[in-house]
Amino acid sequence: MSEYIVTDARTRDGDAVDVEIRDGTIERLVTAGEGDPGQFPGDRRYDADGRLVTAPLIEPHVHLDATGTAGDPSWNESGTLAEGIDIWAAYKEDITVEDIVERATRTVEWYAANGVTRIRTHADTTEPSLTTVEALLELQSQVSDLVDLQVVGFPQDGLLTDESHEDLLREAVEMGVDLVGAIPHNEYTRDDGVESVKIACDIAERHDRPLDLHIDETDDPNSRFTEVLASEALKRGIGDRVNASHTTAMHSYNNAYADKLISLIADSGITVVTNPPDNSVLQGSYDDYPRRRGHTRIDELREAGVTVGLGHDSVLDPWYHYGAADPLDAAFILAHYAHMAGHGDVAVLWEMLTDANATVFGAESYGLQAGNEGSLVVYDAPDPFNALRRQAPRTLVLRDGEPIARTEPRTTDVLRAEGTKPVDFQR
Repeated sequence: MSEYIVTDARTRDGDAVDVEIRDGTIERLVTAGEGDPGQFPGDRRYDADGRLVTAPLIEPHVHLDATGTAGDPSWNESGTLAEGIDIWAAYKEDITVEDIVERATRTVEWYAANGVTRIRTHADTTEPSLTTVEALLELQSQVSDLVDLQVVGFPQDGLLTDESHEDLLREAVEMGVDLVGAIPHNEYTRDDGVESVKIACDIAERHDRPLDLHIDETDDPNSRFTEVLASEALKRGIGDRVNASHTTAMHSYNNAYADKLISLIADSGITVVTNPPDNSVLQGSYDDYPRRRGHTRIDELREAGVTVGLGHDSVLDPWYHYGAADPLDAAFILAHYAHMAGHGDVAVLWEMLTDANATVFGAESYGLQAGNEGSLVVYDAPDPFNALRRQAPRTLVLRDGEPIARTEPRTTDVLRAEGTKPVDFQR
């Protein structure tokens, strides 16, 4: 039917609105009370009752091939990226398409319930049979009723660490992955890392694919591959099709070099995605005290005009044992981890979750305004601050005018001597 009306909702700016959707598109966004619920069937109406409404959430960085494997075959006791890679290497020795699809489907359903309608996942192309790629490409069609799924061909163990890895990445592109990846800081040498960036760019250009590289995800101030990627993007004129994921080494660079790099990133036009759940536990793992926080320079990048998205990265896998596929969880961690707990930071965090992630993903017709896709999320909270503070449940998720998830707000009672008192945790 692809038609729906949401009445008495509150936008991120605090405006009270009614949202009318027809043919999967937002037809009207009007002041609350000016909509016409009578034109919609009873089961196509939703009274938001003053709750927050936003455009749908977007996950710009996750590893669905590894999701749900935490503790199998072992737990990451050191909390390091390297041990996580070793554990994953052991797991994928006997991996199957069915196993990946089953685990990934469950996580995609969690994402949908949390208001996510677009996901970018990375598929490990150093698994010799490319079972990971086959599975996630199969998953694309199986979950198309819930989300738009982009798959990145990602050489987890390095592009030049084995003579077969470059061919495997090329084969993954031929199989149909949507983007090309690399991980230059995981190559054996600086020279190999630089070469891997150039190879990835060559493959992407040859097959007309965007790029999304894991890059400088380390505490090592000598890891400086983001400059290589930004330089290649600038010289090739492809900056609007390139994303740099993590860039955590930036927190260890001296300020003079960081300033030069940030200017280059801004000039190149590439985007950046920070992944606070993983990097809050992985980075600083080799430190004694003081321990570095280990995330990219979000404030300085944004001040330079760089689009910075916000991803989860891992859900129950060898690199991050927690997570419920909720972008608000990632934003809540970032608020603390990046000293973004000021009230003015609330708007920044929501901009990262929505508009910035839409830019990274390349989403079209996105946003809560007439003429755009009829997709939205209603939260059990009156405003962005309280939605983030409580990581509020999503009471309604619409995708192109069709409901894909609903959550009934919970009720809690406190039992006092004078009687039962309901508690709703609202401010």
